[in-house]
Amino acid sequence: MTDRTQQADGDGIRTFPFPVELAVGGVGLQIGPMGAGGTWHAEAPLHRVHRIDFHVVMLFTGGPVRHMIDFAEYEAAAGDLLWIRPGQVHRYSRDSEYRGTVLTMQPGFLPRATVEATGLYRYDLPPLLRPGPAQLSALRAALEQLRREYEDTATLPLSLHTAVLRHTLTAFLLRLAHLAASSAEVSRQQTDTTFTRFRDAVERGFATQHSVSAYADALGYSRRTLVRAVRAATGETPKGFIDKRVVLEAKRLLAHTDMPTGRVGVAVGFPDAANFSKFFQLHTGLTPVAFRAELR
Repeated sequence: MTDRTQQADGDGIRTFPFPVELAVGGVGLQIGPMGAGGTWHAEAPLHRVHRIDFHVVMLFTGGPVRHMIDFAEYEAAAGDLLWIRPGQVHRYSRDSEYRGTVLTMQPGFLPRATVEATGLYRYDLPPLLRPGPAQLSALRAALEQLRREYEDTATLPLSLHTAVLRHTLTAFLLRLAHLAASSAEVSRQQTDTTFTRFRDAVERGFATQHSVSAYADALGYSRRTLVRAVRAATGETPKGFIDKRVVLEAKRLLAHTDMPTGRVGVAVGFPDAANFSKFFQLHTGLTPVAFRAELR
């Protein structure tokens, strides 16, 4: 098989693309049962840390299942869901039996309006979701309907089949997004344009820009407006929000690559190694070298 793996921004963490060739009819999604040995690429070592450039939603019928996402360990039970978004560093557990249904989806499969409505890139929302009985019943029914439509390639032409899949997937994701927002008690964030724009700007620019004033100027807000919006949405300051994102990326690179610590600092916006070490120690209590040593 051709090696289709990629490098994510040169950080050494393997990123696997959506396996279009394995999808029924070549459409931008897959859905089916989880099971032993299941994978989206023959060369993908799922028990090792990696990234994917597509969405994964797992609905479990058994458990417990332990799964690492961005340095946090999540334990899922029967009836729980895990939603992993593109770019998140994660790892499957060797010791857990993954049973249930898994949905994988290419980012470009849905139109922009649907992407916004379903919160596909709400990285602030929790990956682990625990629906109540009524919510779980509705999600299971929606997912089962999606599976039937996915497998039925005989009754409609490909163009209509794809359109039906998009509509059915949207219905499922709307339910899932509602559950995610409710679980995190962040419904107000969905209408907070100021915070949403700031969050997206930080995600694009954290590796080179750490200044709150620079983000405020670029977005056309006063610093006070930005502080008020970010505090209402997250409970922290804009500077704290930026620093947390920088620290997370630094941890990813220190833990899962062999990049020298100086290069890690450069990758997250600190050309001076001493300043990076001071910043990292301030936020974690450890130097970059000590943090890496503790994990190895």
